[in-house]
Parts: sequence; C-alpha cells; structure tokens
Amino acid sequence: MRILWLTKGLGPGGAERLLVALARTIDRTRFSCRAAYLLPAKAHLAGDLAEAGVESVCLDGASPYDPRWALRLRRLVAGGGVDVVHVHAPMPAAVARPVLRSLGRRRPAIVYTEHNTWGGYGRATRWANALTYPLDDARLAVSAPAAASIPRLLRGRTEVLVHGIDLDAVRAHSHARGRLRAELGVDEQTVLVVTVANLRAHKDYPTLLRAARRAVDAGVPVRFAAVGQGPLEGEIRAMVTRLGLDTTFALLGYRPDALDVLAAGDIFALSSLAEGYPVSLMEALALGLPVVSTSVGGIPEAIRSGVEGLLVPPSKPDLLGDALTTVAADTPRRAAFSKAAAARAELFDIRRAAARIEEVYEAVARRRAGS
Repeated sequence: MRILWLTKGLGPGGAERLLVALARTIDRTRFSCRAAYLLPAKAHLAGDLAEAGVESVCLDGASPYDPRWALRLRRLVAGGGVDVVHVHAPMPAAVARPVLRSLGRRRPAIVYTEHNTWGGYGRATRWANALTYPLDDARLAVSAPAAASIPRLLRGRTEVLVHGIDLDAVRAHSHARGRLRAELGVDEQTVLVVTVANLRAHKDYPTLLRAARRAVDAGVPVRFAAVGQGPLEGEIRAMVTRLGLDTTFALLGYRPDALDVLAAGDIFALSSLAEGYPVSLMEALALGLPVVSTSVGGIPEAIRSGVEGLLVPPSKPDLLGDALTTVAADTPRRAAFSKAAAARAELFDIRRAAARIEEVYEAVARRRAGS
C-alpha cells in the first residue's frame, strides 16, 4: 500500500519527529511511504527520514497559501498511484482536501492528524480547516484535549491516538550526559533545567524566562538550556539580557543533537500556552527527567502532578518559578520524580501507535476501493 505523508515542513518540530519515529517502525512489507513538504527551508529531518527508508519530496511552496504547491501535489498523487494521503498540518490539509477530492474516483483516501488544540491556530487556519474538515476519510487527534477543541459539529469520527517515540533509541542518548554538561559548562552540583521548544508565541518563553529569574533569585544552583528556533528569537534574546540571565539561560538554537541536550538535564520544563501532546515531553520522560510544566493540552494526561513532576497553570511565572525552585532544591524528591518519569514513558512506545495507524490506513483504503 502506497502512503504519502504531507506536512508543512520537515523542521525539528514535534509532528515532524513523530513522522521519523513512524518511518522507523511501520511495517515495510505492507506499506511503502513517501513524505511531501511545502517549505524548502524546513528540511532538517529529510536526512533522518532517508535513513529510515522514506524518500522526501519538496513541493516548493513559498507559504501554505501559495497555490502552486497544491498543483504539484495533485500531479504527484495523480501520477504516483497513491492509496492514502496522511496530512499532518492544518493549513496544508485545508488546501489538500479539495485538491485531492478533485481527482474523483482516482483519488486517494485522506487521513488527517490533529497535532494541536484549535486555540493554537490563527483565525484563517481555523476557518479553512472547518470548511474542509468533512472531506477527511479518517481523523486522528494526538490527545483528548486536542479532540475536544475541535468544534462540536466537526468532532465526529475523530479518534484519539496518543502517538509515541522509539523508547530504546531515545534512551540510548543517556551516554551523552557528561559530554554535553561539559560543553555547557555545567558541573554535577548544578541543576540543569532544559527545554526543547521552538521560539514561537504559544511556547510562551517570557513566562519561562521570568520563572528562571525567580528560581535564580531563590539561591538555588540552577542553569537553563533551551533548544529551539523561530521568529521570536531576537525578542527572546533581548529579554534574556534584560532579565540579567545571559550567564544562566543559554539559548542554543536549532540542535540536531537535541536528545543529547535533553539527556544532560536534571529537569525538563515547558511554559506553553497550548499543546497537543509534546514529543519533547515524551522524550524527557524516557530519559527519566522530572517535568515542571504548564498544565495545557495533553500534558496533564502524561504528567501526574506530584508523581512525575509538578504542573502549574499557564501564564503564571511566579508559580512556574516556585515549582522549578522546589524540584531543583529537593534532591530526594527529584530522584523520585525521575524514577516515576522513566516508568511513565512506557505508555509512549511508538509501536502501539504505529500498529493502529496501519489499521487506519488499511480500513480507509478498503473503503475507497469498494466505493
């Protein structure tokens, strides 16, 4: 069965990393997979997909709103005998649905995965998604909050499927702890708080930075390292300086070895305003990192506050800072959280999610063949 994955880009985001994990796990005796993406500048993970045996093709869209990529997609699918197109981003999905339907009886089945809550999308994306949603043949959501955020009249036929990671592959990065801490200049007596989040508004770095300032002022031996890139980089770097965190909060930008940076940490932190089910959170749990995070999206499904870490409401830098201080200052409690986190990670084995995705592909393809 021939599957085409479609996404906006192959940058280092969570949805894209899920594709890499799926590429390494899906049954190649039954499924032949390719990936198509819009933005040429977002090709970071194309090499990882290639290593996993999945070819990538760039549709050369200047933006998701550029109609030329839609024509290229139509030609690619019409000429390639694709059975299922699985879309992983809302605006490309809104464009691709009617384009694929225009192929008539030759069209592939359309599967869509909702990776975020609708509140995290712009107004144009929400409207375009809503207008074309009924054209899906099957729909998945990565968390119950992501599914619940879909407007009620469109929510039917949406299945919640928590995606996953390759646990063994992630845990293999534990060996990098010493090397990365040395690179960052962090000794073993200092608590290193790490985050992996792109520099975008919904990740709410201002709250994390103010929380970091509060933790430093509490006198805890703590340092911060953030992996991520994005349009707010200049603004966030300026805020680091303004808060006097230049020697305490390292903005590392894009790192192909983000898992090594995670492995170097003692605490994983997120300050997001909205999330689906963060892949970096799953990876942090697999590496045994206690979690201090805002309680948004699918995060409360993964983290039981007081068991694997501490959760606080969003946009509350004082509460986030106090939670970071509490976990950083209490070594026995941090060790208990770490042990619980490693055990909790077993819920996120990619093999379970891949098996269900394979069933969905087969079901929608059968329905299309019989129509």
